[in-house]
Amino acid sequence: MAGLSVEAEAEIQYLEAMIARLEAGEEDPEDFRVYRLKNGIYGIRGRPEHHMVRIKLPVGRVSPEALRVLAEVAERYAENRLAHVTTRQAVQLHHVHRRDVPHVLRAVNRVGLTTREACGHSIRAITCCPYAGVSAEEPFDVTPYAEAAYRYFLRHPVGQNLPRKFKIAFEGCATDHARTPIHDIGVVAAVEGGKRGFRLYVGGGLGAAPMSAELLEPFTPEEDLLPTMLAIIRLFDRHGNRKVLTQARLKFLVKKWGIAAFREAVREERRIVKLTASGEDLKAWQPPQDLPPPSLPSPPRKPFSFAPGFDAWRRTNLFRQKQEGYYTVAVRLPLGDITPEGLRALADIAETYAGEIRSAISQNLLLRFVPEDALGGLYEALLRVGLAHPEAHTILDITRCPGADTCNLAITRSRGLAQALEAHLHTLPLTHDPAVRSISIKISGCPNSCGQHHIADIGLYGSSRKVGENEVPHYTLLLGGRTREGEARFGQVVARIPARRTPEAVERILKRYQEEREQGESFQAYLDRVGAASFKPLLEDLQTIPSYEEAPEYYQDLGAEGETFRVQLGRGECAV
Repeated sequence: MAGLSVEAEAEIQYLEAMIARLEAGEEDPEDFRVYRLKNGIYGIRGRPEHHMVRIKLPVGRVSPEALRVLAEVAERYAENRLAHVTTRQAVQLHHVHRRDVPHVLRAVNRVGLTTREACGHSIRAITCCPYAGVSAEEPFDVTPYAEAAYRYFLRHPVGQNLPRKFKIAFEGCATDHARTPIHDIGVVAAVEGGKRGFRLYVGGGLGAAPMSAELLEPFTPEEDLLPTMLAIIRLFDRHGNRKVLTQARLKFLVKKWGIAAFREAVREERRIVKLTASGEDLKAWQPPQDLPPPSLPSPPRKPFSFAPGFDAWRRTNLFRQKQEGYYTVAVRLPLGDITPEGLRALADIAETYAGEIRSAISQNLLLRFVPEDALGGLYEALLRVGLAHPEAHTILDITRCPGADTCNLAITRSRGLAQALEAHLHTLPLTHDPAVRSISIKISGCPNSCGQHHIADIGLYGSSRKVGENEVPHYTLLLGGRTREGEARFGQVVARIPARRTPEAVERILKRYQEEREQGESFQAYLDRVGAASFKPLLEDLQTIPSYEEAPEYYQDLGAEGETFRVQLGRGECAV
């Protein structure tokens, strides 16, 4: 286990001192709030002494040792004893008491994880395609480049006080696993004349005003990657809108200037960076070395299993690697959650069967470099500990944010809808249809798109409607979201459905697609042909709400049965 860095120890000691002063009434609560957020520590709805702690998994990589530490801190300090895997290659612990936060930070920092800059006006996340290094689609592995950028920008002065949060994604595959068009900077591997480089995209983002990133350069040589990223961030720092928070993301600056003018400004700024940056600042950026191959496992040979569910699991949870004889295996985490027991078991299984572990933005964990002739044994090991869930990356693998269970900005409990929807879909024979199974569903508890509802085939976000004197939880339903390199198409709103009837609405959409599609027509192609708006009449009757006296369940949120629904928005902290 690695020791704490000097920087991390100093930050944690400062936090401890602030907590002591706060509890003694000697610390400005707002100063404490700003400092804790810079260190990835959020407030919890209605519980000022409890926090959500967001722990970064650097570019999605996590060791068995780190899984065991995450298990320990989730078990000891998270009230619900769960680790929640996010869409940004991080893990969240919820309801951690303020006095315990420093213990969590020390534990995770010792195994190479950090909470630093997991919130605030900073470079929040540098994510990476989870199949980088094993995909036959990629021209080269982008992982070392993503890791070099992650190390460089962590605690770097340029990223400490930006106009707004900033997110970067690296992709090597032709398939857009990392969703580069919805990031401030999207970095896509390219080769030109035998030389490595990247196609760079800028100005993407979701939220209430989603925008697709635009191509900055068709080829940036690898040695210019960091200077170019620095140039973009410096321009954003100087010219981003610091007066109007809702207009502060990079996407608004790119839109205001236009991509042609922004491109020229980046080129000039990059020239200045390369001429004036000291060796210490730029750290003599050199293209990183390729990663050494992982230590390959030598598990017991058992390629097949007669245990129930093996064939179904094998159909949905395996990804054939470019390394002959090896697979990447998705460990599906329903609702994105995993228990301490599950984390410890997965750490043991990974040490036996896999070369490494990564997280995916689908809120799953991936075991990589699993030998083909050990897949049966791996399945049985996962089955014994309750981690052999099939249907990874299918319609039953629903993405969701934490929602109103903890978030101050959430309107509805997205976790409750995800549970109800998965249970309902499991009962439908149509989900055995391969074309239906490939449909994606993503849920957010509010319009801010933490669950990435804008880019789902079927997207849902929480809303509310007042009927008489009472409020009714609703979900706004969008159809047709998707991404590919260079383009994000955002779902079109077709209805606002009471939460209780949302699973039925999804069922109707799926049935209509199954009945009307042409031979071999995907859901996306079908929507392009018939138009998302054509679904409005199909869902119209579901939007009728009976009186409270007739059906009080309509006035209760999914996941909060027995409680009368009421929107309870707190002070948002994502933007601090």
